[in-house]
Amino acid sequence: MTTLSDENQGRPPRQRPTMRDVAALAGVGIKTVSRVINDEPGVTPATAERVHAAARALSFRPDLTAGTLRRSDRRSRSLGLILASVDNPFCAAVHRAVEDVAALRGVAVFSASIDEDPERERDLVAAFTSRRVDGLIMTAASTDHSYLRNEQESGTPIILVDRPPQGLEVDSVVVDNAEGARQATAHLIRHGHRRIAYLGDLSRIATARLRHAGFLAAALEAGIPTDQLRAIDDLHSEDAAEAAALRLLDGPEPPTALFASQNLVTIGTIRALRARGVQHTVALVGFDDFELADLLEPAVTVIAQDPARMGALAAEQVFARIDGGHLPVCRTVVPTRLIERGSGEIRPPATDWTP
Repeated sequence: MTTLSDENQGRPPRQRPTMRDVAALAGVGIKTVSRVINDEPGVTPATAERVHAAARALSFRPDLTAGTLRRSDRRSRSLGLILASVDNPFCAAVHRAVEDVAALRGVAVFSASIDEDPERERDLVAAFTSRRVDGLIMTAASTDHSYLRNEQESGTPIILVDRPPQGLEVDSVVVDNAEGARQATAHLIRHGHRRIAYLGDLSRIATARLRHAGFLAAALEAGIPTDQLRAIDDLHSEDAAEAAALRLLDGPEPPTALFASQNLVTIGTIRALRARGVQHTVALVGFDDFELADLLEPAVTVIAQDPARMGALAAEQVFARIDGGHLPVCRTVVPTRLIERGSGEIRPPATDWTP
């Protein structure tokens, strides 16, 4: 575990703006602000606009839980968990681990999927923070997280899991994606492959870019010419991955090995291999383990992450911040591991084999 200093962490959190603050800035009474916030009648359009302008200037968000969930310690006993997609096995494992840690403290976890949509991500952050969750754990789709600074400075602990922060110093729990991808590709190279294809997730996702970079780094280290490599990015579903893999397998000089950089991409790739009947002759390594991977024939070689460990560490870190410390920003790197099961150890045809 490594830590990074952050000047913001040494300062006490800024108090959240209140309705009283909005009223003072807008030059109206608190009851007027309440009517505007709750869309009640009896306020002129001009006055309502002044109130909205003041709320925007102060980054004010109404406390939807006031009077119900608040306790004497001003905690809501809840966390917000924002994931790429709750039905993805990786995200599901993170989700369960966060819930398990939170349950020990009697804390509820509210979760939602962003479906790789940065605008939806921002909407969910607003929805959760309006309900005054005590902390946020996020797998973010956005490429600039500086919009979270107001929440951070207001005292909401924010932990990014799986994907690194960009534009903001916050805690994170990640894996070394580039090294894991390099290890996967080097494994295929050691088994004699040079015509290797990479099937990647959305290129705007940081982890996908890092895995692509690791793939290229391993090929460069082995002296493989770039014209022997194939790469298809921006695949984010089983169907898209299957179609891409079929194009590669049906094309001229098809690859002798495939590296699938995400669990759903791996599943789509397996379907393509089976559709062409080459699952025993074309090697495959996937990034992320998945259920039943060890029961397929051949069983699937993977670079395995530990999403349950990542979720647990993220939850423990958010509670450490909730409990009060002005701690330095922490970046935790969870190791990956290569699991050899058979598909990644298939050698190329003798004419293509490189000792």
